[in-house]
Amino acid sequence: MALETISVLGGGAWGTALAQVQARHGRPVTLWARNAAAIAEINGSHTNEAYLPGVSLAASLRATPDLTDAMRADVLLLVAPAQQLRAVAGLMRPLLCARQVAVICAKGIEQQSGQLLGQVLRAELPGVPLAVLSGPGFAADVARGLPAALTLGCQDETLGRALAEALSHPEFRLYWSSDMTGVELGGAVKNVLGIAAGIVDGKRLGGSAHAALVTRGFAELRRFSERMGARPETLMGLSGLGDLILTCGSAQSRNMSLGRALGQGQTLADILGSRRAVTEGVYTAQAVRRLALELCVEMPICLAVSAILDGSVSVDAAIMQLLQRPLKAED
Repeated sequence: MALETISVLGGGAWGTALAQVQARHGRPVTLWARNAAAIAEINGSHTNEAYLPGVSLAASLRATPDLTDAMRADVLLLVAPAQQLRAVAGLMRPLLCARQVAVICAKGIEQQSGQLLGQVLRAELPGVPLAVLSGPGFAADVARGLPAALTLGCQDETLGRALAEALSHPEFRLYWSSDMTGVELGGAVKNVLGIAAGIVDGKRLGGSAHAALVTRGFAELRRFSERMGARPETLMGLSGLGDLILTCGSAQSRNMSLGRALGQGQTLADILGSRRAVTEGVYTAQAVRRLALELCVEMPICLAVSAILDGSVSVDAAIMQLLQRPLKAED
């Protein structure tokens, strides 16, 4: 299977950063976007200031509004927001060529169906080889060429290894795993926990509370993911613990910064209204809540975040409910 040419579907921060990584190392890369102004800026001045301010893009990186044009590639990196992935897959379906590979680069769970993004694509693009790219990587860091390491999950281990080798560069290291479910879930659930960590920060509850929140949140992530069929060692890796540390440790994270704003008393509507980029944890929280209840998995932190987001409980009340939970053995 040829893995030479690459198209990135999605012209936001992460899509542009992934395209930049490959273009910087001389790979033919096409970036599909819908915003005409952004396309003109990328092709003309080699910048995408709305999403990656101050980053100079490779002159060889080519943006296009034509999906047919973008689909002429061996590897398709799908960076559309999680809740839009099904619709994008529908547009892709009649344009697929033989022996193409689709790599999911979004993080989330489809809110309406409760399906993982791999399940969505298997339904919408049957027969297409799939992989998922996830792990601790801020778009601005990756676009600037700063070192990052992520996980490439693929049930076909041979294809997974080939993709990881094809897409890796010295400053962009990819480790491969056959546990696609674990790689997906780590990236999805950590977004919900990132909102919780931001609330702790916004309420100025201190470093001790932050450490407790992240640790107990990781226990929730493991319980939930293992019930969904993930392997424990995957969750201890880059796409699980690694991504959780990054998301819960920096206001550069969209999910943590949203939680911080909630903790400071801003409304969800005002926060989202001021943002250009999607904050996936807002949508994933509702899906995680529904699945946790269906699977009888105890996830008090994630359920508290979901309740705060849907307005059924205040931030202060949710914190008090968590602090008043019965004591239990840590394991």
